[in-house]
Amino acid sequence: MTAVVFIHGTGVREPGFSALAGRFAAGVSALRGGLRVVPYYWGGAHGAALAAGGASLPPATGTGRGPLAPGPGPGDDDTADWAALYADPYAELALAAAGSAPAEELPPGSVPPDLRVRARLADLLAEGDGPAAELGPGLARAVADLAAHPLLAPAAASLAPDDLAEVAARCLTAQVVAGLLDTDAPLVPVGVTRDAVVGRLAAVLGASARGAERGVRSLALRVASSAASRAVVRRRRALTEAAHPAAGDVLRYLSRGEAVRAGLRALIAGLEPPVAIVAHSLGGIIALDTLVLTPLPQVRLLVTAGSQAPFLYESGSLPSLEHPAPLPAHVPDWLNLYDPRDLLSYLGAGLFPGRVTDIAVDSRQPFPAAHSAYWTNAEVYRHIGERLP
Repeated sequence: MTAVVFIHGTGVREPGFSALAGRFAAGVSALRGGLRVVPYYWGGAHGAALAAGGASLPPATGTGRGPLAPGPGPGDDDTADWAALYADPYAELALAAAGSAPAEELPPGSVPPDLRVRARLADLLAEGDGPAAELGPGLARAVADLAAHPLLAPAAASLAPDDLAEVAARCLTAQVVAGLLDTDAPLVPVGVTRDAVVGRLAAVLGASARGAERGVRSLALRVASSAASRAVVRRRRALTEAAHPAAGDVLRYLSRGEAVRAGLRALIAGLEPPVAIVAHSLGGIIALDTLVLTPLPQVRLLVTAGSQAPFLYESGSLPSLEHPAPLPAHVPDWLNLYDPRDLLSYLGAGLFPGRVTDIAVDSRQPFPAAHSAYWTNAEVYRHIGERLP
């Protein structure tokens, strides 16, 4: 009787593991009778946990105790709004344009509001990146883009000159900082520096003086974005407690993985051959490391689904084997199932020619749902069933 050892991935705990193992057992047994499915639940004994009850988590803003605990500050709302502007520097202009009245014919001799700011943008463009030099490069390009943008005219029609100058200044600043974030720049300016640049640009664009720091004042933008962003900050403990098993499991395994591998070796030692191992995500890394480090002749097949083991090997991070060392001869046939939409699945055939078979399966789910959809996909079970010893 073939024994199939099923190894779960990151973040799985009871009672979820029992449901997952039961679904796998039903799916694989439907295609092949006479199997003995043996779950390996490592998450309970070897998974990550916040041992001190989350003492490492900073307190939510305004709830900390002691002289060093941060309280609410005047920039708290701005932080969320700037996040929205980095994602879409033209968000405020779009909101202003949406609220503008239908265009009307101007009196003779009148200058359209957008022409005033366009003239100032032309003067600013002539200065290049200099007026925002402390942020980094990109101001000149941002100015040129704003001057030609179709939202500028309708936004200018609905905003007072001071407000238009400040919205334009924030748009330009957000474009420069967003460019730094897109290129993974090692240095990003702090908020005080950013706000000083906004004040300087706003003055150049015609805003009346009101101090060096200009935060995001758009009420509409705040309603659209910051409430949700502040809620995330307030819920940091809950979010961390919900997400930490997945990230923590990976870090814990990579630093202290021998206990997990020892448990798997002990489990397999008690099984009659032939044995197949079917492993998901981090479970595939655990399985491969165990098989590389210890010959287990009763194991005839390794199946990984959504596994990062090939990536860790190529990047020099796999505990058991470093590129370009070959896969040891005692490692059994390896079937690697991946979903092209699963951003946590990787290919092994190009790294271990003749030793790994990569097969794509399509769950028709976006990421991250695709990473958890393998065990409800009939195609996955079909490929496993065809190769079981």
